[in-house]
Amino acid sequence: MIHAFKMHGTNMVLDINSGSVHVFDDISYDVLSCYGDDGTLDAVRLKDLVAKYSRKDIEEACEEIEALRKNNLLFTSDPYAEMVSEWTGKTVTKALCLHIAHDCNLRCSYCFAGTGEYMGRRSLMSPEVGKRAIDFLIENSGNRKNLEVDFFGGEPLMNFEAVKEIVRYAKTREKEASKNFRFTITTNGLLLDEEKRAFINEHMHNVVISLDGRKEINDSVRKRVDGTGSYDRVLPLALKLAQERRDKEYYVRGTFTRQNLDFSNDVLHLADLGFDQISIEPVVAAENSGIDIRREDLETVFQEYEKLAKIYVERRKSGKWFNFFHFMIDLEGGPCIAKRLRGCGSGTEYLAVTPEGDLYPCHQFVGQKEFLLGNVFEGFNNNPVVREFRKTNVYTKPQCNSCWAKFYCSGGCAANAYQFNKSIKIPYDIGCELEKKRVECALWIKYKELEEENYINNDLTANMTTY
Repeated sequence: MIHAFKMHGTNMVLDINSGSVHVFDDISYDVLSCYGDDGTLDAVRLKDLVAKYSRKDIEEACEEIEALRKNNLLFTSDPYAEMVSEWTGKTVTKALCLHIAHDCNLRCSYCFAGTGEYMGRRSLMSPEVGKRAIDFLIENSGNRKNLEVDFFGGEPLMNFEAVKEIVRYAKTREKEASKNFRFTITTNGLLLDEEKRAFINEHMHNVVISLDGRKEINDSVRKRVDGTGSYDRVLPLALKLAQERRDKEYYVRGTFTRQNLDFSNDVLHLADLGFDQISIEPVVAAENSGIDIRREDLETVFQEYEKLAKIYVERRKSGKWFNFFHFMIDLEGGPCIAKRLRGCGSGTEYLAVTPEGDLYPCHQFVGQKEFLLGNVFEGFNNNPVVREFRKTNVYTKPQCNSCWAKFYCSGGCAANAYQFNKSIKIPYDIGCELEKKRVECALWIKYKELEEENYINNDLTANMTTY
């Protein structure tokens, strides 16, 4: 299987199974369109190209395509289908999302957690529950050394003393258990004072700060409890944190909705302010909510991604560097095979913990009792849904199995799939279309970066380039 697409005057071809990416000239690209998904050449379609190109040029293009096929760089067979059973067995837990606060000091219109209480009551995680969660993670992590703990909400800074106590406890336990903890915190930034920033910068490997971009966009959806906007308060605190992080990881993470389909302007607004690590995500909202991305919006959003990709490359050339999360792609290494097939590991390797210690497949399933998996004090409850998560992969989802982007998105978000289709095996189709466009943009950007670094032979007589 291959995927061929054009972007900003570049003809790109991805060989799905090998991961090889090629840049074709116009003749070779048109000749390639005469091949079927299985690599069979349609002689009738090829004959039609004679009116456009010379027979010699067509023959040369066919020869080069055949050479790529012989070198296992085009129309390759699937190397993973027979291996997938190896990753459907028992897994270990490697990451926990601790819901430090089921409460929030914002009232964002698109929040999947309601106003922070996750369909329940407002509550804060006690240090005792958090410490037990650390022990639970150690006990269920098997031989895995590197473990992750994400502090989440609601707004975790509303319960920051518990965060500090849990981190300090984990630091003592990791030495005893021969583990290594990596901490992340996600915050809306309202309470991000100097003391909290100092602790975060010392102990958190990554920080995610929520800000949606332009003031008018941010304040239309990210409102305080009293209805006022949050931009003026959050921006200076977020900038200070970003400056203080230096070489440590952080992201300014925003959401775009149907109200700002021109979201590239929000990305550039954040970049112009001085943020160099940016993620603006499409909203996942109920159909006809007024802010949901609809099928008729897709072409507009696609154009925005392509526009942003072009500006992204131009700015990097001029030294105005910034990183956009969805354009990050690693063609040489990338995720391991298991992650490519199964995704984030929700429900098996990754779990969410409520303030009371209840376990759910991930933060977006919290509060849905059919997904309750147990409690950190009592262990797992043998909920059969775990087996469904464990056995779900790109080959058990019909839409994914035939999709060219399956090894890049790994089947998409299980929570989004369930929200829209009541099944973790039926992907959220709008999300799929957006992801495919982002992958195309990321591949084009990678090519332009390699081209700029002179890793690619730009001889105009060459029909195609491979990397």
